[in-house]
Amino acid sequence: MSVAHLNQTLASWSPAQLGIIGDTLEVIRAPHPVLATEGATVDPLDPVMVALAADLVATMRVSPGCVGLAAQQVGIAAQMFALDVIGHPKTRTCHGVFVLCNAVVVESSRQEKGREGCMSVPDFTGDVKRATRLTVTGVLPGTTDHVTISTDAFEARALQHEIDHCNGQLFLDRVAGAHAVYPRKVYQ
Repeated sequence: MSVAHLNQTLASWSPAQLGIIGDTLEVIRAPHPVLATEGATVDPLDPVMVALAADLVATMRVSPGCVGLAAQQVGIAAQMFALDVIGHPKTRTCHGVFVLCNAVVVESSRQEKGREGCMSVPDFTGDVKRATRLTVTGVLPGTTDHVTISTDAFEARALQHEIDHCNGQLFLDRVAGAHAVYPRKVYQ
């Protein structure tokens, strides 16, 4: 399958294809142990996982300033997250709203430090070094469609942040030290 076809598959996917409207779930906060738990590989066709995908989108949409939400953040240690960087001022490349299962970084380059925040760590932000160019593969929930996402800038940072959640890591695990953590001024 060509990269163009894979990107067309992603472009034509929407949360509506899940066939259900998700519930809004409570977002777990650090130091809850599930946030430090590596997620299990998921079956994207499992109805429980399809419902979780819908729940992640629904919860992300009602959360101010939220551009991504991983399963760990709603208390489930699974390899799944939702992402939506549409309209964020630091976004260059944007693949719209999507949910990815079993995502893996296959290529990354051009490390750059940037400020990150997290709904599970609402009182702090931190400087994190991440790749600014990224290629990720994964499967869309409710399908067996493998997709490859090549992106940059803010979407690349958001993808890495969510993949870290799926692997049981918070942005705080990647800061250089206490000097790179700041009190959050405004949660937007």
